[in-house]
Amino acid sequence: MEKGDCCTATPEYPHPFIHKVKLTRSLRIRGLILGSILVPIRITLAALFFLIMWPVARLRLAGLSEEERARPVTGWRRWLFHPIIWLLSRAVFFSMGFLWVKVKGRRANLKEAPVLVVAPHSSFLDMIVLCPTQLATVVSRSENTKLPVIGALLEFNQSVLVSRKDPESRKKAVTELIERLTSKGYWPQMLMFPEGTTTNGQSLIKFKPGAFLAAVPVQPVLLRYPNKLDTVRWTYKGTSWTEAVWHTASQFYTNMTVEFLPVYNPSEEEKENPSLYADNVQKLMAKALGVPATDYVMEGRVPVSKLGDLSLPLASPGRETLSLLRKNGLEEHEIEAALGKMIDRCLSGAQGSKASADELTSILSLKDKQTAVCICGLYSKDETVDLRQLYFSVSALTDFTNFKNLLHSAFTEGKGSLSGEELSGLMGAMLGISQHNTGALYAEASRQGLLTEENLLQVLTTHLTYQKVVNDYLQPEEVGSRLSPGPAANGKAVNNGLTHSVSGSLHHNKKLE
Repeated sequence: MEKGDCCTATPEYPHPFIHKVKLTRSLRIRGLILGSILVPIRITLAALFFLIMWPVARLRLAGLSEEERARPVTGWRRWLFHPIIWLLSRAVFFSMGFLWVKVKGRRANLKEAPVLVVAPHSSFLDMIVLCPTQLATVVSRSENTKLPVIGALLEFNQSVLVSRKDPESRKKAVTELIERLTSKGYWPQMLMFPEGTTTNGQSLIKFKPGAFLAAVPVQPVLLRYPNKLDTVRWTYKGTSWTEAVWHTASQFYTNMTVEFLPVYNPSEEEKENPSLYADNVQKLMAKALGVPATDYVMEGRVPVSKLGDLSLPLASPGRETLSLLRKNGLEEHEIEAALGKMIDRCLSGAQGSKASADELTSILSLKDKQTAVCICGLYSKDETVDLRQLYFSVSALTDFTNFKNLLHSAFTEGKGSLSGEELSGLMGAMLGISQHNTGALYAEASRQGLLTEENLLQVLTTHLTYQKVVNDYLQPEEVGSRLSPGPAANGKAVNNGLTHSVSGSLHHNKKLE
């Protein structure tokens, strides 16, 4: 998880990817005193129960062939080992302070609902929901099988495994998932977190369609932590997982409520459209929780909101970059000069377009490296940045006419129109985040199979959906920026070479990563 306060977001709904435990001075002192006593005891007990589970979990499938492991475990292997692992699992969470788990409603049986969909997903501690659901089968990353104890428990659970890095693994997992959910009771009930990542619980982010692909009834399950101090949550930014464990284990006890809602039977329309099915269940659960249902989603480990088919960062990377540069005392002419250096480096091709935090510090003439690290974090997962993305996303915000110039430059070479792939590269460069689904925008702006500059500009500036993209991400906040409206930095025109490189390498079929 990423940590720090390099950027902030102010969306319409509560920000779902940032959570920070709010501690007063007295609570900090109390936490230090209780934590120094309770945390070592609780971690030791939890580790002990985990170690006991390890061999027991392995024994369940011991001696079985690969063919037998591909079928659900039945008979003595189930009735003997299942209660033991259930009891030890409950003991782990009991030792962590979850003394009671309040259960509301009735869990549907396997025939009523082959899958339980659980939300909101707050942290790894949510796995306590497996206890009142009798250790329902889960979906997990295949990489987790290499972890001590966890790998054994996933094997015991006969989990559906998927690798996020391997598209073929995803296809195989989807096929296996649908096969299990439509097995009419042959496979055990499954449990899934349709949000796909952890949030602060103040809203529900967009549900992924996986749990709804089989078009079978689902039972929504709500998780609540009704405590004075919200210690459990672990999100993209803010409280780290170690802090969440410390603060939770430092409490005398932690309350949790699991509520089973009535089974949701999909309509014929929902059966044909998994995304619609997922959206409707999301809205139902959000209403029951009393929180908004949003279009936020975690995409490539980066939180975004969806507008049409476009992925929009929660805060504009270009706008955040400008803010950081100005806070560091850079004048407008210095920002212009820095943009000019970026152009020179990209066009020279000698050093490449990727820059490290150290290199960016030099290019921007910053006083300290931390600001450069912060800027890199707005565009990538590590301390590097693609200068093409950085240049385009910042230049688009210096003056609205510059946005038009940047757009114009993408059409000044070759056939005077863009393909769908080239449009994805251009929009990704200007928004500062890769775009993988620009089909709707392309269809809206193209005429007779051709996407021209005039049509694209018209759609971006007049269409109700895409106009918001321009206003929020591609236009300066203040009318009349100090930067030059026409030519780019240092008087250099945004020539074909740079645009050729940035907008997905328009005529060489290279994508921005």
